[in-house]
Amino acid sequence: MIDAKSSKPLYEQIKEYLLTGIQNGVFQPGDRIPSERDLSEQFKVSRLTVNKAVKELERIGVVYAQVGKGTFISSVIYQQQLNFLTGFTDEMRSRGYSSSSRVLSAQMVAAPDDIALILNVMPGARLIQLRRVRLADDQPVAIETANLVSTRFPDLLEGHDFSSESLYQVLREEYGIILTYAEQSIEARMPTREELTVLGLKPTNPVLSMTRVVFTEDKRPIEYVQSVYRGDRYKFRVVLRNV
Repeated sequence: MIDAKSSKPLYEQIKEYLLTGIQNGVFQPGDRIPSERDLSEQFKVSRLTVNKAVKELERIGVVYAQVGKGTFISSVIYQQQLNFLTGFTDEMRSRGYSSSSRVLSAQMVAAPDDIALILNVMPGARLIQLRRVRLADDQPVAIETANLVSTRFPDLLEGHDFSSESLYQVLREEYGIILTYAEQSIEARMPTREELTVLGLKPTNPVLSMTRVVFTEDKRPIEYVQSVYRGDRYKFRVVLRNV
């Protein structure tokens, strides 16, 4: 329940109450939450205070309103902050979700001209290519294809289970690679047949297609990643500051 003597605003306490209910399974995706009138009576606060709490939940995508019907719990939305260079595993863990992967392929490939140019290697040079389905709480949310310069990471594919291990953690701990910054672009598009099947999408569901080039502290490109995220389950968030 809420504490009227707390320094935390009442609407924030109501918001946290509802979030806790979602996390604990009291409210399931698609459930209608109590009306603003019921919540205001339950917490003995004004409907304006309740409305502010609900609007905050709408803003972050946790609930959605249907005119004349009420406010409902959204399907789980996984958010990734774009202000920092993190991998999928670290990002999910930081937000309290379990993360795992299903490896589609792990092999050596010849660098096509466009990727060779990006990674500053000769066309046809050997690259390590790791394709995985990324899962959050056992739900597929992305397909990720990582291409790495093989000469920097000898034996990377030997002795590792990338269905459970973090690629970035292996690069840090075994190869001493410090990933310093990345250049990233995102666009929306319709899914391919493979993406429909692997991610369990409907043909009308868009995906978020992302490319990322990762650099080391000596400004050398070390990895080129192509990722496809479920547009209905994944949200990228960035903080813009006026400096």
